[in-house]
Amino acid sequence: MTMNDAGKSDLLRAVFDVLPSMVFVVDEDVRIQEYNTAASDLLMAERKTILKRRAGEILHCVHATDVPEGCGRAPSCTECIVRNSVTEAFRGNRVVRRRMRLELDRNGDRVVLYALITASPFSFRERPHALLVIEDISEIAELHRLIPICSVCRKVRDDKESWMQVESYFKNSWDVDFTHGFCPDCLQVEMDKITRIKAGQGASATKG
Repeated sequence: MTMNDAGKSDLLRAVFDVLPSMVFVVDEDVRIQEYNTAASDLLMAERKTILKRRAGEILHCVHATDVPEGCGRAPSCTECIVRNSVTEAFRGNRVVRRRMRLELDRNGDRVVLYALITASPFSFRERPHALLVIEDISEIAELHRLIPICSVCRKVRDDKESWMQVESYFKNSWDVDFTHGFCPDCLQVEMDKITRIKAGQGASATKG
């Protein structure tokens, strides 16, 4: 049995709302056309006050009120990853999980939100749109800033009070692998060591 258009619409809405990240359908000026439940929980505003508003204004970005024209018009907005990612999407490019530090106004208090931004282009009823996904990684970013590290051996302490090499910590906690090389300073130190060793070997050979 095939699903009719109404059934497909209900299914897509259910999938849209079950996504844990904030998802918005936006136009080229980052005006919100639709949003999911996760976004609704954060915005805590009536639907009529959210739709057609620019994302920075409804998220209460601190720069949305820098100039009377609002979100996207202040000099600082030229560096906005949300807006630039949406612009890229409307050019036909998909931006995947670009990291951003958002400064939001919450009842007069400045709140910092670390997020991953994804923007994907799509067309609906022959009109271009972008799907904007905002993943809140503030908890992870905070954890990274608070990792205890020994000031002597540089080992890291995990949440089980075990001390381990930095590489082991990130592998166990985040499944991150490291590749090893030399920074320019350390490379010079190692090259100097090799030069001294060779010089010492040459001197020994001469004496012999």
